[in-house]
Formats: sequence, C-alpha cells, structure tokens
Amino acid sequence: MNPMRSRRDFLRESGLLIAASGVGFARVFADEGAPVTVETSYGRVRGADVAGIKTFKGIPYGASTAGRNRFKPPVAPAKWTGVRDALAYGPSAPQREPGVGRNASPIAVAAAGLPAESEDCLVLNVWTPALGDGRKRPVMFWCHGGGFTTGSGSSPVTEGANLARRGDVVVVTINHRLNILGFTALEEAGGSEFAGSGDAGMLDIVFALQWVRENIARFGGDPGTVMIFGQSGGGRKVSTLLAMPSAKGLFHRAIIESGATLKLVEREQGARVAHELMSTLGIPKGQARELQKLPLDKIMGAYFQVVRRMNVDQMTQGFSPLVDGTFIPSHPFHPVASSVSADVPVMLGSTRTELTSSAQPADFELSDAEMRSRIRGLIGAHANTAIDVYQKANPGASASDIYFLIASDHRYSGPVMKIAERRAALGKGPVYLYYFRWETPVDGGRLKSPHTIEIPFAFDNVKAAARLTGGGPEAIALADRVSDTWIAFARTGDPNTSKLPHWTPFNATDRPTMVIDNESRLVNDPIREQRLVMFKALEYA
Repeated sequence: MNPMRSRRDFLRESGLLIAASGVGFARVFADEGAPVTVETSYGRVRGADVAGIKTFKGIPYGASTAGRNRFKPPVAPAKWTGVRDALAYGPSAPQREPGVGRNASPIAVAAAGLPAESEDCLVLNVWTPALGDGRKRPVMFWCHGGGFTTGSGSSPVTEGANLARRGDVVVVTINHRLNILGFTALEEAGGSEFAGSGDAGMLDIVFALQWVRENIARFGGDPGTVMIFGQSGGGRKVSTLLAMPSAKGLFHRAIIESGATLKLVEREQGARVAHELMSTLGIPKGQARELQKLPLDKIMGAYFQVVRRMNVDQMTQGFSPLVDGTFIPSHPFHPVASSVSADVPVMLGSTRTELTSSAQPADFELSDAEMRSRIRGLIGAHANTAIDVYQKANPGASASDIYFLIASDHRYSGPVMKIAERRAALGKGPVYLYYFRWETPVDGGRLKSPHTIEIPFAFDNVKAAARLTGGGPEAIALADRVSDTWIAFARTGDPNTSKLPHWTPFNATDRPTMVIDNESRLVNDPIREQRLVMFKALEYA
C-alpha cells in the first residue's frame, strides 16, 4: 500500500468493502408488503409495510439539480397530484467516470446491482414503526460515507428497518450531490449567482433536514429530536453540519464515526481548482453559466482529469466543502471547535486499525525495513520515536501491525481525539469518545478493526454485512449493545444503557473513552503514549 495514496482512492475502496458486505449496493425493487400512504408537503407517497416497518424509498426532497439548477443551492421539487410510489431507491449522485469499467446504459447498471446515477438525486428514504399514532419518535438521520466524492444512502448495510424496530425510532437516509457537482467553488469565476456552489452538496443535506422538520411528524417522528450520524465521509459531513449556521436547530445530537475533519477547503484553493476545471473544459472566466449547458458525461470526465492532473486530495484541497465565510464561516474544528451548534451533544470515535480495509495482500507481510520506510514517509522525523512507542505498547506485533496502527492513528484516531478535546473545550454540549477494538473474524482475522466496521453494528445489520462482520454470535451480541447505545443517544443525548459500562463525558484531563469490544470498558486515555507521539507528529498543540 502506498502511504501517499489519495484519500479518494482509500475511501472508494472502503465503499467497495461496504458494498461487498451485502447483497448488492442498491435494491432496485422494494420488498413485498402492504401499501401505506403519507401526505408530504409536496404530495402523497405510497410505501410498503414490510414486517411491521413502514418503508418509503426515493422520496424527492429537492428538484433535479441539472441544467439551470446545476451548481446552485437546492430548490423544492414540483408538487405532484395523485399518489407517488416510494417503493424503490432513487438515483445516486453522479460519481463514476464516463466509459470506464461499465456499460453506461441504465439496464446494465441495474443488472450489476449498482444504483442508477442522475442529477435528479435529491431523494431520501424513511423507515418507521408506525404512522398516525400520535407518537413522537427520535429521528436518526444518516449521512452516507464515501468521502465527498462517492457513495449512496441506498446500501443494504444502512437499511433502517432493524434499527427502527429495535428502538422505536424513525430512520432517514439520503442522497445528495457529490464531487464536482456538489463542491466546485465557482463564485470567483462566475459571480454572485454561483454563491454556495462550493458547498452545494452540504446545502442539499441542510435542505433534507428542513424536509425532516416539515414532514417527519407525518411519519411518526419528532422534528425536535433529530440525530445526525455518519461514518467516514458521512462523519465529515456531520462535522461540517456542526459548523453551518443554516443547519443550527435542525438537529439535536450528532455522532461522528471515523470522520476526522478538522479543516475544510480554503477559498483560494477552491477557486484554483475551479479555474483548472474551467480551463480543462475550455470555458473562460466569467462564463461559468456554460458549465450548466454541458452534457453530464463531459463534466464528469473533466472532473476526473483535474483530480488526476492536480493530484487533488478531495478532503482538503478541492471538490469538498469550502470555508466560504457565509454558508460555512469557519473550519469545523480548527484552530478551535466551531461554536455554531455548541449545545448539541456529540459522540465520536474511531477504530483501532482503520487502514486494513484498503490493504493489499502484500501489505500484511511487510518487513521491518519496509515498515520503517513507510512510517518515515508518513511522519518524517517522528518515525523512529513513534515506532519505538508503538512496539512497546503492542508487544509481539508484526511490522505490518505496527504500520497499520501508526497509519490509522495518523489519519483517524489522532484527529478524532483532537476533535473531542476541542469540542469539549467549548464547555457546552457533552462529548462522548469511543475507541472500537472489536476484531472481525473474516479474512482470517487479519483485518482486525477496519474502517467501516462500526456501521453494521450501529444499524444492527451484522447478518446482512456478514462478509464484513462474520455474522456470528459475537457480532450479533455486540450489535445488540452498540445499536442500543446509538439509539439511547438519539433519544436523550446520553449514550448510557444497561448494556455497556457507565459512560462519562469526555474531558481533556482524564480523557474517558469507551473501548468497544466483546467486553467493553471505560478507560481513561486508553492509548496515551501512542496519542502523545501522534499529536507531536501531527503538530497538535
């Protein structure tokens, strides 16, 4: 594994791991069930009652983002008459490179089990235990992973039926604009009419949260008890929402799972990437409207060219959210935590060996020299000290083990722990930190605790994700504890249940952390020596 590979490559591969864990990335047709209908603010929708859970898929919360709506903030969909079927997942945001690795026809995409892609992608899915019973259930609003470049809210691993049934909650998953269509900063090149273009994908999520506020009571949910949660890129979206004034008050708890976003894209960098895109397409500055007229395939093709040519890290350097001073006034957690939604309780954490999820077979057989070379490429002058600390803390670990531990803490656990520290420093909403150590038995156990492993446990979908979790008794038992913890946090803003040890809020002195495993325990600063050396390598004060 090349330690300098882009986060885009890593997150794409992590998305493939999630896809492989189920029966296909999207189900084209709804499960059979008795029809149920709900009146939304845009028209009536028909879902299905499947084993007692009322399921609605592909409900529009915004209009198509094609044509004159391309690169613009979302707008409401047209109202419809009659009853609209909400029985199948809607399109995912465009994310594939045109002509690469697939036949572009919709029939071929469906046959491969892949979600259709379209600029008409502002759709959401709802799972609820009951309709019209007057109850106000917590709402668990999921932001999908895949960085800001790929992914979908239509994965079988994040189907909400089990969670809705277990916790008497309403689950919502969404699709929204990604990559070039969601995060191209055109205001400098195109003028004020393109204000917000660098954050359009995040504005979509805010728009979906507004839909929830207006409509979720009709689905048995409580618009005053909404929890946003997401893993990896979804966790980064949650972090970003915490810094957006337009999102304030639309959610009331937040969970960040392996989403280490301290900083977003700066204005100057966003403008530079947009300029490169327009140059690639032969469009002069001041004529950004021409981008709205181009065929989608041409736009997507240019996007992939720019990413390769500029070697853009799409987490911090372009085609991801922008600190524009208006829609996003500041970085989420740099140099301090944003105070925009400071009162919201936050739970966050990471897994022990995040980077095993994207490893190649040879990466599990590193020699000592190869491991040391990779760590030097990662953290430079801190390499030898870090290796000594990690080897002492993990006696008997192989060279590959040490590499994965250091690389995972560098990219995820170190930043996540710093986020907890900075968020807790606001002194308002409580912060709860976890460290996921459970090791999957699949692939001979060598993946240990990979990136994405929390998802099926949080959703109580470990059987559907058996290729990731093994689906055995230990996984089922842990899912029982983890999903109940996520549900408790959604309901009250406090994760405590009788199924885990008492969990106290994080503070920078004691640093209490829930170590999640077959036998979970609350530990103060569980990887203290590794954390201290990693903070030095990351240059955290």
